[in-house]
Amino acid sequence: MNAAQRVPLLTGLFGTASMHAVFSDRACLQGLLDFEAALARSEAEQGIIPADAAEVIARHCDAGLYDLSLLGEGAAQAGNLAIPLVRALTARVHAENPDASGYVHWGATSQDAIDTGAMLQIGLALALVRSDLVRLIRALAELCDRERATVMAGRTWLQQAVPVTLGLKAAGWLDAALRHHERLAELEAHRVLQFGGAAGTLASLGVPGPGLAVALAKELRLDLPDLPWHTQRDRIAALAAGLGMLVGSLGKIARDISLLMQTEVAEAHEPIAPGRGGSSTMPHKRNPVASANILAAALRVPGLVSTVLLAMVQEHERGLGGWHAEWEVLPEIFRLCAGALAQSVEVIEGLGVDAPRMLANLGLTQGLPLAEAVTMALAPVLGRSTAHGLIEKASRKASALGLPLEEVLNEMPEVRKELAPERIRELLDPSRYLGSTQLFIDAVLARARGLVDEEAPCRPSN
Repeated sequence: MNAAQRVPLLTGLFGTASMHAVFSDRACLQGLLDFEAALARSEAEQGIIPADAAEVIARHCDAGLYDLSLLGEGAAQAGNLAIPLVRALTARVHAENPDASGYVHWGATSQDAIDTGAMLQIGLALALVRSDLVRLIRALAELCDRERATVMAGRTWLQQAVPVTLGLKAAGWLDAALRHHERLAELEAHRVLQFGGAAGTLASLGVPGPGLAVALAKELRLDLPDLPWHTQRDRIAALAAGLGMLVGSLGKIARDISLLMQTEVAEAHEPIAPGRGGSSTMPHKRNPVASANILAAALRVPGLVSTVLLAMVQEHERGLGGWHAEWEVLPEIFRLCAGALAQSVEVIEGLGVDAPRMLANLGLTQGLPLAEAVTMALAPVLGRSTAHGLIEKASRKASALGLPLEEVLNEMPEVRKELAPERIRELLDPSRYLGSTQLFIDAVLARARGLVDEEAPCRPSN
């Protein structure tokens, strides 16, 4: 493996090897060359250039034949990679067949090659994202079903609220993942051919231009837009924003899990493996390393998405600077998304759960998270406002004196008059105050199972 192909040192933290390969320098170059080969073949098919010229051109559209360093130097001078590449391709074709060299890049412009090459890479990248997202959905569905009755404290504003279950929390994560899967189909629809020539008119090709565009789109298996989109960048922005939202949802999962891993909480933990999550100085540490990497991606991606959105404001028929700003930013969004997704899969598939600790933490305040249940039991008789004030007073007393809420309630005449001790104990049972939790879980699982049944087995993350 040469320097140009080497996987960056931190890919394991913030990306995957497979996504790096999709957006490597050589893969970028191959995308442009695939456009040039398809252009030549389509033009030959349409009778625009000789068939033998197309054959020669296609033979030289292999990225392995070109010096990346020299092309990089040429791009710095020309302003984009397509110009020195077309020059190098033309030289190679000329060496074999001087007549054929005159048909290289016939009727196209640099942006046609670069944008279409990017669309080819994006297709491969979206397939990787989809595969790992389906794997995450499977893992979340299993977690959701397995822990549907595992009672824990619901937390609002980082304080204990009312009881929930871990299955319901996982259902929230799963619900978002399912929506992102639906959006992937929409993102795939934004993969279209870019072919407009110098200013989006295909004037250099004359009458055969539109027919050639149809043939080229078919050759490359891309959708054909109604017209070239050189400075209409909403498709690229939609891709960036869609991936950004996915990474944000992955960050939400990582935030929840890292909070559950805090020493004082200790209700869940990332998978355990030798050397994982250790400290260079503290032997006892077990850090949420995957969550840290996912959260780092969730912090970085919004700024990159912002850059793509800003780059939408381009000038006239061909942009100056805005188009260029996308070239490294969109691949970086894909890389970070892939890394966050792969690490999320790993965490959810191996998530450790401490159900007894969850119940113990819920019991720390001796019944206070069930105060609402008692309030709602009294509300039909006393009125909601009166009942709320009464139980608020009881809760404050229990908290101030360190007493169980049940004990304080049993000592209050206003409560005893309406609720027997057995009823109070029943109301303070967290497993009885879960509302529509199981209904919500079932609804999300039904969607997840429908999707998983449609999908082929997924490859492992890497």
